[in-house]
Amino acid sequence: MEWFASRAPELARAPTAAARKAAIRSLTERGDPLATAFAAAKDRADTLGRFVRASGHYPLLGGGDVNLYALFVERVMHVVKPDGMVGLLVPSGIYADKTAAPFFQSVSTRGRIAGLFDFENRKIFFKDVHASFKFCALICGGADRTFAETRCAFFLHDTAAIADTGRCFPLTADDFARVNPNTGTAPVFRTRRDADVTRRMYERHPVLVDRSRGAERKAWPVRYRTMFHMANASDLFHTAAKLEKAGHYPVQGNRWQRGNESYLPLYQGRMIGAFDHRAKGVRVNPSNIHNPYLSEPVGEAQHRDPHFSPRFQYWVPAEAVRRVMPEKREWTIAYRRSNRATDVRTMIAAIVPAVGFGDSVFLLMPEDRLTAADALLLLGNLNSFGFDYVTRQKAAGTNLSWYIVEQLPVIAPEGYERTFGDTTARQLVRDHVLRLRYTAHDMAPLARDLGYDGPPFVWDAEERRHLRARLDALYFHLYGLSREDAGDILDTFPIVRRDDEAVFGRYRTRDSRPRLHERPDRGRHGNSRHGLTVRCLQSASRSRPPPLPNPLPRGERGQNGRTNLGAPTYEMTQRPFRQAQRACPLSLSRGRKIEEFSIRGESTV
Repeated sequence: MEWFASRAPELARAPTAAARKAAIRSLTERGDPLATAFAAAKDRADTLGRFVRASGHYPLLGGGDVNLYALFVERVMHVVKPDGMVGLLVPSGIYADKTAAPFFQSVSTRGRIAGLFDFENRKIFFKDVHASFKFCALICGGADRTFAETRCAFFLHDTAAIADTGRCFPLTADDFARVNPNTGTAPVFRTRRDADVTRRMYERHPVLVDRSRGAERKAWPVRYRTMFHMANASDLFHTAAKLEKAGHYPVQGNRWQRGNESYLPLYQGRMIGAFDHRAKGVRVNPSNIHNPYLSEPVGEAQHRDPHFSPRFQYWVPAEAVRRVMPEKREWTIAYRRSNRATDVRTMIAAIVPAVGFGDSVFLLMPEDRLTAADALLLLGNLNSFGFDYVTRQKAAGTNLSWYIVEQLPVIAPEGYERTFGDTTARQLVRDHVLRLRYTAHDMAPLARDLGYDGPPFVWDAEERRHLRARLDALYFHLYGLSREDAGDILDTFPIVRRDDEAVFGRYRTRDSRPRLHERPDRGRHGNSRHGLTVRCLQSASRSRPPPLPNPLPRGERGQNGRTNLGAPTYEMTQRPFRQAQRACPLSLSRGRKIEEFSIRGESTV
């Protein structure tokens, strides 16, 4: 598409790869010189790739698409003297990209890097290069020269910052291996404080998938999958107009049907928000070559309608979806592949209906051992401030690739057995995430798998803020973070601060941060008791969030005929969830607009 952008813009604007290929075929059949020039350019690129791979000189950086800077780096590392040193200015992908991971791991985990200083161009260094371009100064030793520590600094705008001890910090070979056990690539820390907090989180908690010892070890039984490549699979995509013309008709669940043929909606990344599969719709702008798909906002009133579904661009055959996602479950976990500079969070995840997904949505498909209740725990973790803080240290670019996500620290299943008052972290997260997630009829299969047979919960923005505040407080606690850690983490979310100050005149989210109140306790292993308090501004007309659903006692049969055998099961009732409310007492101070949530429990912090 890029090759044609300046030569044949109308071809570059073709809506799908299939349409673009048909246009190129047409050029070839007419004998157009443009088709000949394109074939020659493609042949040159393919020939160079074959030569590089066949030479044997680039075993670590010669795979995939040929990148000349990467070939240069690998060649330099071969010719440097064993006890010598070399300094290079190269794109930041050398330490962050998956394709460069084998090379970087070979030097970072063996102590061969003396310094890694990463810069943002911002038109400061190279006037003719895009402002967002990032490059680094990479200083390495030869095969026999190693260093006890690697001096690191990131997001630099001048060389003087290298002397700032708050910005420049050491990482050991063990740090590289611990923080990115599968790839050995470099994390991206803005400050020494970020490096210290992140290292502690990795010391205490497992990564989602650990491959460092050969065999795959999963903290949670999920499988990473993608479904439809937006270019390569475009022949499967059908618009509503095309389906209607072919005699299909719309049915429940935003699907199209004709006889035994069924077409499912295709999600794109922009449509997903945190705990929300109806965050935005898609509107097409065919005149824009580089970004033809525009987001269509979804308002509060639409969110409150449990029947509402956002606008989709394409539908795909149901049988093509089932080849990737068998009908064992009618839901899955999904997260957005790309994050923009304007996004509040880096990880944006939701449990979504089992339909079609483009390549801007990555799936964490549950294996048989993962229950619906487990999925709620993992989703709560993914959307927590603590998890997002680490994610941003690891994502050097805009794509949140699987090799990054699988190396992020998560709360292990046993971590949810901690008690808070009369209940456990497992019960608190399960019930809060259910209320956040089940707000539309198309998520009923998830609710049924949890044993809940009631109607969807009403979308209430204020209530959702309270529920998420409780979850963030709980996850700060589960990650073993102190009051100071939590405050510092929230200070690293500038967009949250900006949005809060624009609406409320203050950084309300930070002011609502968890507060850990320590007091001596003679628990085993010297545990201390902590109370996590989240102070949240509350509207004067509202005293507290509606009660959470009440769990059935073990062995009791609910309205759906299912028996509670230990998995979370609910009756359709509005009785208060007393255990959660005792663990998180809500008290509205008289004459003030502040509501206090307290969570108390044991911690090994």
